[in-house]
Amino acid sequence: MYVRGAKNREEVWLLDHIEAMGLDDTAFRSRDYVVAIDETSGQKAGFGRIRIHKTDERELCELTSIGVLESWRRQGVGAHVVERLVEQARDHGFEVVFSLTSATDYLAQFGFRGVEASDLPERLRERLETKRENLDPEAVGMALEVEAFVMPDRLRERFKSAQPHEEEPEPEESPEDFGIDPKEATYKYDTGD
Repeated sequence: MYVRGAKNREEVWLLDHIEAMGLDDTAFRSRDYVVAIDETSGQKAGFGRIRIHKTDERELCELTSIGVLESWRRQGVGAHVVERLVEQARDHGFEVVFSLTSATDYLAQFGFRGVEASDLPERLRERLETKRENLDPEAVGMALEVEAFVMPDRLRERFKSAQPHEEEPEPEESPEDFGIDPKEATYKYDTGD
């Protein structure tokens, strides 16, 4: 399992999963994303994005649209997506990254701390308000000094041996599920034989 920058050809896959998970696709650009890949099967397991906001005073870095496919959850995939995003932010020269989310406990384990909306930079206050209205009514501001990022050992170990969970197959539907007695029912094209 590893995390790498998204490729242009993964745009449709990303958009499909962002929509399915109800995540933020505002100002979508596939090159802003990273993707977690299973090196054995080539399956994509998760993704996330850094979004840079330019203001008159400075640039701000937001981690957003972090998602893990259902069959890969609880295996450290999301943690490693967050780690890669923080590394990218550091490489771009950011000392602090922000996230606007209701998943506060999840991000707190990496060193993120809550930030009052009134203490957020103006551009992020506006984003928080929009996000609350459209996607995540419980979203709050969080911030992390990139040098303070911490990866819990348990998540690093889970990631090393991550495998997709078997999804339960859809039960096969029978005529009885729809209240039809197959011994007594006649059908539109029944020839009566």
